[in-house]
Amino acid sequence: MNADNHARPLPTTIPEYLEQLRAALAGADPAMIQDALYDAEEYLRSELAEQAGKTEAEVIAGVAGSYGAPEEVAEIYRETEVTVNRALRAPGMRITPAAVAAAAAAPAGPASPPSAAAPQRSLVARFFGVVLDPHTYGALFYMLLSLATGTFFFTWVVTGLSLSVSLLILIIGIPILLLFLGSVRVLSLVEGRIIETMLGVRMPRRPAYTDKSQGWLARIGAMFADGRTWLTMLYFLLMLPLGVAYFTIATTLLSLSLALMFAPLGELLFDHPAGIWIDGVNVATAFWVWPVSVAVGALLLFGTLHLARGIGKLHGAMAKHLLVRL
Repeated sequence: MNADNHARPLPTTIPEYLEQLRAALAGADPAMIQDALYDAEEYLRSELAEQAGKTEAEVIAGVAGSYGAPEEVAEIYRETEVTVNRALRAPGMRITPAAVAAAAAAPAGPASPPSAAAPQRSLVARFFGVVLDPHTYGALFYMLLSLATGTFFFTWVVTGLSLSVSLLILIIGIPILLLFLGSVRVLSLVEGRIIETMLGVRMPRRPAYTDKSQGWLARIGAMFADGRTWLTMLYFLLMLPLGVAYFTIATTLLSLSLALMFAPLGELLFDHPAGIWIDGVNVATAFWVWPVSVAVGALLLFGTLHLARGIGKLHGAMAKHLLVRL
């Protein structure tokens, strides 16, 4: 901890504490910042509720030794994020509390030289090594799942918006609209957990930070003014065409590659195989075509895995841009 952090006075209100924490976390992952702000506000407000006779300044001064000043909390979150990322990136490691604890116990000294720690792999090794990346299969499964999730998200937003707007002329329309906007934020967290688990992209694990010191009307207005609310709905609307495209790409390429790989087996096992037909002639009956068919199918399968991994990275970046306040 440097001298500037010690010299800086403690904030006297919870919103001021959170603003200092946000400033101290500047440049960090936006998803981690959202989690840190939510955790800090929950802790400080619970302490304030337990110590009802004290002011916010007195509570903050009292918990500074246990929870920490904003700069200290920011440093802890940065170190924890590095620890979790180290555990997440360990090849073949199951993500359990023991795994994270083991990563935290590992020395945090300078990294080994790149030549010793991560030798450069050949192009062939990188091409076939995609099968060892667990996020490859997560991205492929996400592409298949996205048709169902995209349909649900699109239907939820279209139905919720149309129902809320149509009922605004009645007094019951206001609580329905608020419930709908709240459900959008909850679904955003659910989608974030799916993306982080399958695609390996850090997403928020806590709800978005809101200043709870404001009144209800101010908080409702802030929800409407928050661009993330509308960007989240845009993301859900985009999920239907994207889900259809992802599902079509995954099923088409997987079925084609597997059909090419197992066409010779079908020729051996069945009297009338589907085979590979060109101008009315079944070329699969030619023995020299069999190894070519298997090789092309295998290459197409590996290419499909690379494509799925690439789509997963692009979709994760898009989701982070639309679902997380940058």
